[in-house]
Amino acid sequence: MKLITFAIPCYNSAAYMEKCINSLLVGGTDIEIIIVDDGSTKDNTLEIARKYEKEYPDIVRAIHQENGGHGEAVNTGLRNATGRFYKVVDSDDWVDEKSLKKVIKTLKSFEEDNEPDMVIANYVYEKVGVTKKRVIHYRNVFPIEKMFTWDEMLAKFKVDQYILMHSVIYKTEVLRKCSLELPKHTFYVDNIFVFEPLPCVNKMYYIDTNFYRYFIGREDQSVNEKVMISRIDQQLRVTKRMIESYLSIEHNNEKCRYYMRNYLRIMMEISSIFLIISGTKEDLAKKKELWQFVKNKDKNLYKELRFCALGWSVNIPGGPLGRGISKIGYKVMNKLIGFN
Repeated sequence: MKLITFAIPCYNSAAYMEKCINSLLVGGTDIEIIIVDDGSTKDNTLEIARKYEKEYPDIVRAIHQENGGHGEAVNTGLRNATGRFYKVVDSDDWVDEKSLKKVIKTLKSFEEDNEPDMVIANYVYEKVGVTKKRVIHYRNVFPIEKMFTWDEMLAKFKVDQYILMHSVIYKTEVLRKCSLELPKHTFYVDNIFVFEPLPCVNKMYYIDTNFYRYFIGREDQSVNEKVMISRIDQQLRVTKRMIESYLSIEHNNEKCRYYMRNYLRIMMEISSIFLIISGTKEDLAKKKELWQFVKNKDKNLYKELRFCALGWSVNIPGGPLGRGISKIGYKVMNKLIGFN
């Protein structure tokens, strides 16, 4: 069994996937790299994947599948993973080589009968045109380089500190135990990937190293504002699934439940603000329907999401004026945080 499986979902990724793969190869034979070609048609993604598989047969596996979207590529990686731990690295991102060695050394230090269910590391925004790169760390939230539980967290998360796919490494067994299956042909499923397994997480470990490099800058990228508006129905689909998942899970730990509820607040704000930015009658109706969806599912959850700072910020009364204030608030936050 390998120590960790890195899955790289690829779709027409020939222009940048090699940088991603090469950064991981530093891990040597302790790691497994599964390159999933998700039905690429415009370039030689599959050819590149098979070249690496041939050159590094003890490390790299190339899998070709019919196009199923990012989520199905993650599912395929998980189905085929032999590593004790599992991490997704998008094909336009990469990892820091020095940090990779530290992560591997840390994972190897755990006894197999006393491994963390989730490992967290820092990530860096590699934003085009920005010289000073912004690092998302968790030093104020988690104990550093020691095993801990939800009850041993140090503080609440800031709005830009939530655990994302970039920062998380899951124990493979945990993902399989919770029967994680991401939807096909849907963007933004990385939120589901991080969110749904959380109630199965008991032990955690934080490595304070700037491991994952999150590239932002391509015009066709899923987090681009115009792209997000064009795919808003997929964002809504993901948000609704997360709400249903939250309500269906038995929450054994109050701090875990609190964290998941706050994550839903962020998802509701993101969905709402892009429907406001779109500004069409149809999208404004979808915003109303989204909040009604939550209310119909659970009135208590609706109150917790609606009557908080984030919920209020996207439901300011006053029609066009209120929506205008919401837009300004979003622009200010985006300038400060730089999330797309």
